Amino acid sequence: MTLSKLRSALCLYLLGAAFALPSSAQTVVQTAAPTPTTMAERLQNLYPATRFGEVNTTPWPGVFEVVMGANLAYVDETGQYFLFGHLYDMKMQRDLTAEHKDSLARIEFSSLPLADAVKEVRGTGARTLAIFSDPDCPYCRRLEAEMKSLTDLTIYTFLMPIASLHPEARSKAIAVWCSKDRVATWHALMWRDEKISAKECPHPVDRNVALGDRLGISGTPTLVAADGRILPGAASNAQIEAWLARSTASAEGPVSVKGEVR
Repeated sequence: MTLSKLRSALCLYLLGAAFALPSSAQTVVQTAAPTPTTMAERLQNLYPATRFGEVNTTPWPGVFEVVMGANLAYVDETGQYFLFGHLYDMKMQRDLTAEHKDSLARIEFSSLPLADAVKEVRGTGARTLAIFSDPDCPYCRRLEAEMKSLTDLTIYTFLMPIASLHPEARSKAIAVWCSKDRVATWHALMWRDEKISAKECPHPVDRNVALGDRLGISGTPTLVAADGRILPGAASNAQIEAWLARSTASAEGPVSVKGEVR
């Protein structure tokens, strides 16, 4: 082999070795992608004062969804960068964040103590709805007015007075419960603003307030559908009809309505 050929071969060898070195080094430092479990542990170690809920993968590679109370956040694998907002699947036209928030906010309807609610059956009673309501709440009265024409509905009204806002609401709620005809008395109060006589009897009003606290219901009115979806505030008749018609989580987000919060 001539000197020039030897030099060429040596250059080719060194060039190949130079390109191989970064790949070898990368193999040494590369670590496995975190799982939701290891990612949860990483976040808790990084932010020990923060309470994290479940951690889930997302369709976005390297990004995890983190449940933080009633909110959702998105975080990279390092746990350093957080994004607060909505994650959209533009191809499928779906708001993935709104869908998951909807499912997180659901209440197990079968767990509600329906015996503690004022029961009203309209028409066939085929559709089922629970309402947490305060007799002195103006938004509750607005809701009752909107719901007058709704039919084929079974309504369970949990009397949940907010004492901090309406000092007389508890006694009114008890009077409704202790009336001979609870539904008629409730309508007289909420539809026509009639005076009702104070009454006393064993009642579930205080239990209903405690139930609302446990379920995270902080305002009135709050509606609960049979599939557990929640609609807070005084929605219109049309909004309630559309909301009741949904059988699965909506990607449209919550309906814009008004109500009172404790």
